[in-house]
This record gives sequence, C-alpha cells and structure tokens, in this order.
Amino acid sequence: MFAQTAAQTARWFRTPARRPQARVRLVCFPHAGGAAAAFRGLADRLPPSVELVAVQYPGRQDRYGEPFAPDLDTLAAGIAAAIEPLLDRPVAFFGHSLGATVAFETARKLPARYRPALRHFFASARRAPMVPNPFAPLLDDAGVLAYVRGLGGLGAQLLADEDLREMALPVLRADFHLVDTYRYTPGAPLLCPITALVGQDDQACGPADGRRWAECTAGGFDLQVMPGGHFYLESAGAELVSLLTDRLGCPRP
Repeated sequence: MFAQTAAQTARWFRTPARRPQARVRLVCFPHAGGAAAAFRGLADRLPPSVELVAVQYPGRQDRYGEPFAPDLDTLAAGIAAAIEPLLDRPVAFFGHSLGATVAFETARKLPARYRPALRHFFASARRAPMVPNPFAPLLDDAGVLAYVRGLGGLGAQLLADEDLREMALPVLRADFHLVDTYRYTPGAPLLCPITALVGQDDQACGPADGRRWAECTAGGFDLQVMPGGHFYLESAGAELVSLLTDRLGCPRP
C-alpha cells in the first residue's frame, strides 16, 4: 500500500530543493494556468528549516498529456490521496489564487489521523470558499486571454508569444472550468491558523475578501496586505519569506 502511495506522491509533488532535516514542509498549490515551477524561486529563498514541496496538477509541464481534472473536488481528492508520505513532519499549505481553494478542499479531505500535521494554512490572493467569485464563464479564447492579462504578472506577459499562448490556453480553460463549477459545501472548520494574504493593488481579491477566511478556521486568523497586485509573490521576496517563516516558527538564520 505504501509503495503505491509513494508512486502517487512522486506523480503529484515536486521538491525543488530537498531538505531532509527541515522542521516544516510548505506544500504550495499553484494558481490557474500555473504549475509547480511557479514556486521554484520561493523554494530557493526559504531557510534550511523549511522544505518547499509544490503540487503538480495534471495536464501541464511533466504531466502534459494527462487528462485535466474534471472538477475541483476530484483534483483535491487526488492530492489528498497522495500526500501521506509528506506528513511525517509538520506541514503548512500555501495556495495562491485558485490554489488556495484547492488547498482548502485538500485539507478538508485529509483523514482525521493526519489533520494535526497541518500546522498553518496560507490563503493567497483568493476569496474565501463560501464567497462566490464574480467569474462569468469565458466562452472563447479572447475572453480567457483578456481576463489573464487583467491580472498582470509574468504569465500574462508570456501570452504575447504565440507558441506559448497556444500551449497555455487549454490549461487555462481547464482551470477556469474548475473555478466556474466549484460549489462550497459547509463543513467543520480547519483547526490550524489561517493567514490570508492579498496584494494591495489586486482588483480580484481585496482585504474585505481576505477577511472572510476567518470563518474557515477555529485556530486563529490574521490578514496581511502585501505590496503589489494579484501576483504580488513574484516580487515580494524577503518580505514574503519573513512572513512565512515567522508564522511557521522557523525564523531565518
């Protein structure tokens, strides 16, 4: 059984810098259209006491050719089923944009015996799950591209390249389908603290949206407003690392 789980883990997770002696694992969930590689820079900046592990959704990068998840619940279930070998030490979840909702549903699917391993939850640039997203179905490629460009970030800049744009569009459409079909189901709150992070210039998720994450936990809550827009984490650098390590009890040396 464990061998099968280990194979599933290798399929779902990428570790840019292995740190066997780390005190905490930070499991990162990418945004819509994103992949595990989005967190490589953050992994390099974290101290040795924190090992970053990034989720690789199907249908992109080294999982290209695999079918996309049909809905967010199926995606979260696949991740939860593969994460057991990573729970041999305390973990924290960091989800950015769509990734925050995926991380939340993954946390809710953890078996009861593993839930104490989840010590902190970071919800980045995302409305709380019970808050409907003002997201009308994007029926054509022009609508998808316009929405992504409006969010800014390096990904939006890459869409100017025709070849990259053609590769990215199927992934974006699949991920927007996850957003559009997601429906929050009330349930027990998380037991760990939640930190919500929002960019001060983000038009898609502001401080009022971030505060609603307080309703998702019985373990404490705080809101942090970061300089920048929806993709503030691309330039946050030392400020983000300091915040993460402080909340995880792993200050930088």
